[in-house]
Amino acid sequence: MAPAAIPVVTAGPDSVSTAGVSTAGFNAADVAIADVNAVDVSAGDQDQAVTAAKGTEPAGADSAADFAAAEPAPADQARELPGRRERPEGPEPAAALTADRLLTRSAAAPVSGWRRWLYQVTLGYVNLGDSDQVRIQRAMEHRIALRLGERTRYVPVLSRKGGVGKTTVTTLLGMVLAELREDRVIAMDANPDRGTLSDRSPGRADFTARQLVKDRFTVNSFAQLSNYTARDGSRLDVLASDTDPMVAHAFDDADYRAVTDILGRYYSIVLTDSGTGMVHSVMKGTLEKADAVVLVSGGSVDEARLASETLSWLEAHGRQDLVAKATVAINMAAGDRTLVNIDEIEQHFLSRVKNVVRIPHDRHLAEGSRIRLGQLKPATRAAAVELAALVVDELQQA
Repeated sequence: MAPAAIPVVTAGPDSVSTAGVSTAGFNAADVAIADVNAVDVSAGDQDQAVTAAKGTEPAGADSAADFAAAEPAPADQARELPGRRERPEGPEPAAALTADRLLTRSAAAPVSGWRRWLYQVTLGYVNLGDSDQVRIQRAMEHRIALRLGERTRYVPVLSRKGGVGKTTVTTLLGMVLAELREDRVIAMDANPDRGTLSDRSPGRADFTARQLVKDRFTVNSFAQLSNYTARDGSRLDVLASDTDPMVAHAFDDADYRAVTDILGRYYSIVLTDSGTGMVHSVMKGTLEKADAVVLVSGGSVDEARLASETLSWLEAHGRQDLVAKATVAINMAAGDRTLVNIDEIEQHFLSRVKNVVRIPHDRHLAEGSRIRLGQLKPATRAAAVELAALVVDELQQA
C-alpha cells in the first residue's frame, strides 16, 4: 500500500522537493520528514513521525518567519552563549599564574587602637579595619612614594629670620621623603654662615660641600660622592657646610651650581637648607633651580611678618610662580600656650600661598640635637608626613 501523501503547505513562497515529497514552506526541521517518508508507515503513524521530527510548534507560528524564529541556534552560535567560559587556544603561559588569580585575599589587621585589640581578642574573626585617620595617613604615604620622572627636583627651605626652625623643618622633610621613597634624597646645607644641618641629622661626614667643590672634577660615581655625605640611622644623605664661618662665607653662587650639578646626577630630590640672607649670591642659583619652595615661619608676630615679607620679596623679583605653589610650615617650637592667634597666621598665609602645615611643639625637636623619627610624637610625625606629601604634589606638577 502506498504511503499517504503529506499535505502541501502553502504558507511560504519557497518550495523544496525531497524524495518526491512536496515540502513547500517547511524549514530545516521539515526536511527531516523526508527521512520518515522513506519508511512504509501508515498515515496516522506518519503524522506521529512528523510531530516527533518537527517537535512541538510554538504558539502562533503561522508563518515561515515564526518557524525560523523557533529554529535552534547553529553550532557556532551556541559556543557564544553567555556564561560559557572562553578558553584561549593552546596552553596558557606561566605569566597567567598571577597572585591575584590564585590567592584569596584577606583584609589586613588593624595597626593600632581598640580595633587592633578587638581583632586579637576574637582571634581575627572580627576585623573592622583601620580607622579613617590611619587610612588618610596611608594615602599620604602613597602620594609621597610616587615617581617624579627622570629629572632631579630642587626644593629650597627659606626663612628670613634665624631661629624659626628652618634646619629642623629641612631635616624632618628630608627624613620622611627618604624613608617613604625608593629613590635617593639629599639635604644640602647652603647657609653662608655656620650651618647646623649636620648637627640635626644623624651621621657624620669627613668632607663638606666646600671640599666637594674642589674635587668636583674627580667625582665620577655615587660611591665616590658617598664619601662627602653623611648617613647614619636614616636613609637621608646630608651634605654639610664648613664649621668655620670664614671658609663657609666663600661658598658663592658658582659653587652652589657646581655642587647641585653633581648631586643632580645621582639624586632625585635635593633639599637646600638656605641661609637667612635673601640677597646673598647663593640665593640666586637656589631660586633659579627651585621647583618648589618651603617657607618656614614661627608662631610669633615678628616671625610671621618676616615670613610674609619673604613672599613679597619673591614676588618683587619675578618669582610669582614659586609663591603660588609655596608651602608654609608654621613651626610651633614655643608651644601653644602663647597669646598669639595661630589660626589667624594660618589664614593669612592661605590667602597668599597654596598650602600651610602646622608643626606642633615636640620636646624631641626642642632638644636641638639629632632628630630621630621614632622619638617624635604621633602628631609631629603626621605633620611631617603631610608636609612631605604636599611638597611631592607640587613637584609632580613641576
